Amino acid sequence: MAKKKDEKTNVMRILDQKKVPYRPHFYEEGEGPEGTRDYGVHVAQALGQDPERAFKTLVARGASGGYYVFDIPAPDSLDLKKAAKAAGEKSVELLAVKDIAAVTGYIRGGCSPVGMKKPYPAIFHQTVLDFETVYVSAGKIGAQVEVEPRALLALLGAETADIAVRQG
Repeated sequence: MAKKKDEKTNVMRILDQKKVPYRPHFYEEGEGPEGTRDYGVHVAQALGQDPERAFKTLVARGASGGYYVFDIPAPDSLDLKKAAKAAGEKSVELLAVKDIAAVTGYIRGGCSPVGMKKPYPAIFHQTVLDFETVYVSAGKIGAQVEVEPRALLALLGAETADIAVRQG
């Protein structure tokens, strides 16, 4: 089912409220290729986006028990050692799929760094600053928002670091 262009998500409402300019993008919901690493690339390609500009949101729990949000380019994987170092933790472990909704308020495939149940420390891969605009989930499968990365980082109080590794 095609998305209506006037359909707003909570992420879009928050960006409107905080006066952060964005462009919504909608895509046909679907399974995409097998494997979670490839799903973000599939979404980027469905929207005609450069996968390097499409950032996927991953949530991890640190050894201290705190939660962290990591956003990395769609083709990449999170380097847990680099992520732990950037978060100031001894180690971090990705949340199990069954725990994502309880911690973030989002489902897998629709997790956005904007508008989680609670504000968690956010770290974006350093390449986010290489682009004029980047894409993140609009908080729902089938929707993304295109935003200026510095405005997004400022809104979230996020930092940048080398936290990803290229696969394949």
